[in-house]
Amino acid sequence: MSHLTNRYDFLFFFDVENGNPNGDPDAGNLPRMDPETNHGLVSDVSLKRKIRNYVGDAREGEQGFEIYMAEKAVLNRQHARAYEAQDLKPASKKLPKQEEEAHRITAWMCRNFFDIRTFGAVMTTEVNAGQVRGPVQLSFARSVEPIMPLEISITRSSVTNEKDVEKERTMGRKHIVPYGLYMAHGFINAKLAEKTGFSEGDLALLWDALRDMYDLDRSAARGLMAGRRLLAFRHESALGNAQAHRLFERVSVHRCHGGECLPVGDNRTHNWPPARAFSDYRIKVDTENLPDGVTLLEPWG
Repeated sequence: MSHLTNRYDFLFFFDVENGNPNGDPDAGNLPRMDPETNHGLVSDVSLKRKIRNYVGDAREGEQGFEIYMAEKAVLNRQHARAYEAQDLKPASKKLPKQEEEAHRITAWMCRNFFDIRTFGAVMTTEVNAGQVRGPVQLSFARSVEPIMPLEISITRSSVTNEKDVEKERTMGRKHIVPYGLYMAHGFINAKLAEKTGFSEGDLALLWDALRDMYDLDRSAARGLMAGRRLLAFRHESALGNAQAHRLFERVSVHRCHGGECLPVGDNRTHNWPPARAFSDYRIKVDTENLPDGVTLLEPWG
């Protein structure tokens, strides 16, 4: 399948209800937050992990859709497979001296691993398979309004050791966000897609993953999470027909209450009750006079 030839810039909206969308290990697993604004954060790494998990399940066993950064994967073993497939022997920490042979090793990794040809990978380990810059990049997601995490006390009725049978129940804590709507920015570089082989089929799979990945990632810690809306600006050219930030400025989020909707951050919304559902928001897009060569797509939502 031929590589992608169009640049894309996209916005991905998702929400959480009574869950922790991305715990911070440096803060006792509290939901990640911007300490200056109290807006919630979800790392790009967290988003890509869920995309990988979805693709790994949805295309399990299909050639070309293995996941490189899989759970408990031994990366040097993955690299060694490329050498074996090309009938080459690896040298410690070095690519083959012949440029054509080095290219074959890296190209094999791109063909066989979806996440390498999508997100890229640094494979310069003991068994060196090169370095790939991926065409798909994601930003940290940020909640559209400040969040108010809650610390919930929990108890466990069982004990671990026989000697503790008569002791009181164990107390614990879990952290949740009552509700938060998050927005992440994404970018797809067609010139890098040409180098990794990222295709139209891969793009369709990426859109599916963003829609459905939270349905395959249920846990007590994350509560109710869902992909809510995906807005993709498609450029006619590989280099793009407009600046990404200008396109993103056409998208606005509004808070709604009692039949009235106002832009998020409007002072008139300060006395409104906090948002507790996606229906408390409206996402609006200014489609008037889009730049020549740019088309707004909604793959789903």
